[in-house]
Amino acid sequence: MSSECANPLLLEWLGEWLETARQRNSKGQQTYKKAYDSMKACPLPFLHPSEAQQLSGLGPKLCDRLTERMRKHCAENGLPMPDMPQNDRKRLAEDVEGASSLPTKRARKPKSYVPFLRSGPYALILALSTLPEESSQGLTKGQLIQLAQPHCDSSFTAPSDPTKFFTAWNSMKTLLEKDLVFERGRPLRKYALTEEGWEVARRIGKAEAGKEGSLGAVPKCVGGKDEGHWVGVGPTRVWVEPETLSDHGKENQPHRPGNQQKNVLGPKSIAEVPAPANPSHAAASRKPHGAPKNKFSWRKVTARQGTISSQEGSDHDNDFMRISSRPLQPTAEQLEDGWHSIDSVCDPTDSPDTAGASVRQSNSREGLEELPPFEPIFLPIGSFTIHLVLDTREIRTKTDRDYMQEELAMKGVPPIVRSLELGDALWVAKCNDSRVLEAYGEEGDEVMLDWIVERKRLDDLVGSIKDGRFQEQKFRLRKSGVQNVVYIIEEISMNGDHWSKWQEAVESAIASTQVVNGYFVKKTQKMDDTIRYLARMTILLKSLYESKPLHIIPSSILSPRNYLPLLTHLGGNQNTNHHHITYPTFASLASKSESLTLRDIFLKMLMCTRGLSGEKALEIQRRWKTPREFVEAFEGLPGDRRGEMVMKASEKVVVGRRKIGRKLSEKIAEVWGGS
Repeated sequence: MSSECANPLLLEWLGEWLETARQRNSKGQQTYKKAYDSMKACPLPFLHPSEAQQLSGLGPKLCDRLTERMRKHCAENGLPMPDMPQNDRKRLAEDVEGASSLPTKRARKPKSYVPFLRSGPYALILALSTLPEESSQGLTKGQLIQLAQPHCDSSFTAPSDPTKFFTAWNSMKTLLEKDLVFERGRPLRKYALTEEGWEVARRIGKAEAGKEGSLGAVPKCVGGKDEGHWVGVGPTRVWVEPETLSDHGKENQPHRPGNQQKNVLGPKSIAEVPAPANPSHAAASRKPHGAPKNKFSWRKVTARQGTISSQEGSDHDNDFMRISSRPLQPTAEQLEDGWHSIDSVCDPTDSPDTAGASVRQSNSREGLEELPPFEPIFLPIGSFTIHLVLDTREIRTKTDRDYMQEELAMKGVPPIVRSLELGDALWVAKCNDSRVLEAYGEEGDEVMLDWIVERKRLDDLVGSIKDGRFQEQKFRLRKSGVQNVVYIIEEISMNGDHWSKWQEAVESAIASTQVVNGYFVKKTQKMDDTIRYLARMTILLKSLYESKPLHIIPSSILSPRNYLPLLTHLGGNQNTNHHHITYPTFASLASKSESLTLRDIFLKMLMCTRGLSGEKALEIQRRWKTPREFVEAFEGLPGDRRGEMVMKASEKVVVGRRKIGRKLSEKIAEVWGGS
């Protein structure tokens, strides 16, 4: 067929390009077909490929491609490259001269396609670029999703919004329309990059190489001081400040009950032990028996939600978190309400007399019995691992209940799934030997860490504000004694009219959670962002906790009455290590029904009155300790004065949000005083 044409070589090349376009199902095959037919029907031989521009279907771009192919053919076969015809040269010179005489018009360069970072097209192009450029093979949909998912923030299998049907895989349609990807094969379709697609892939590769170079240039040591390091890889990479512990030993056996260990709250450990003159000796004298010798750095370090700041903005800006070693100290007013600070490890320069004063202050302030002395259970480094625990009710839809745990497992963080008494996610230290804690009379093999997550979708947050669950959950979180509470708010799309009605209430609730309660609020756009955040947090907590030993408060000395005062004392006393409790003990204390005291029931009864917040209920409970005492106070007053009793009692309150107005006072009197 080619021998009948006056330009068989040009026709052969056009035929190759036409066949390739047909195999790739490219939209350019019509252009190649028109050019092929014109070249085949042309009776005139061409001395140079640029002369073919006079034919229908062959434009400057296609002729330039034929010229380049001719140049390559001549170089391979040792032939001279034909000269461009004189007419073409003259026409080219006239075009250049005419263009220079005309007023210069700024050329508008067509924008090359650039996919958004970690979007669907971005991930698909990166996945397809794993194939060799000259390969004739392609990737199936399943193979492509498996390779692309780590590079994308959205799911390729499940919609980000359960009410919609679009996934990241719908981006393939965009790539096919832009002729960056071609598909072939029936019924099993396979996908591969076109030449334009490879150009985009190369640009992405250069951009990623430049970014990695800039990250790699971050010095680990500045001026001889360790400034921190990266933990994890890829989208779950986090930046951690200098390790709280230096090089440690390899002891894996916990301290046994028979060994001599410091009595944390006993009188000798606080009031009768003199302060050593040499601080280094003090550190050595306070080390628990069985702890690694000369390897443990006894520095004070804390990690609270107030000292963790994440980069807000786009999702890919949240790839790391910076950890500070400066804790936020609670105010005296917060300590009165049962708040407590955390000081992780012992500071050898602190005086035992200060700790004794702290105990006396704590006991006198709470008006409780003496805090019980105890010997903490010691778990050395390497005897436990950190795990994420996920509530069974954390599902995507009723028909897709395992989505969250499957995605976390794909990110290298397989969670433990169980029904939680409090929160939607938390972290535990799981002992490598399940019988370790049994030797101390404890249940289970897990230790509760001071981190808990409450996840709220925007519609769920509105519902919880309506029915009062939002305040009740924050009240229980406060009573749990957990230091670091994180509220994750998923800002899914809502009906405009419904959202405008509740927008102010939602914003007020979020601000109150941050300012009044002191909890960390993290906003995400969809469940996939929440999953990435939990994965990063797990890697972060592994680096923080697995590099230091754990001290556990025995469950036998704990009760709902002394739990919070004990944590308050241990958190405020810098002479003690940071202490934890076992997970079964935490679940029992955080249960809605198991640990309710008369005080808790009274507060719950008060908060049933509309407009009566937790802070105001606490003010009432401080004045009248029990429901009976409250009712008797109303009965001792004439009917016309009952409505202002609570209002007058709150006049001395300094904090404005705890004051009770006349209308609310009359409503309370109507419920409790029968007026």
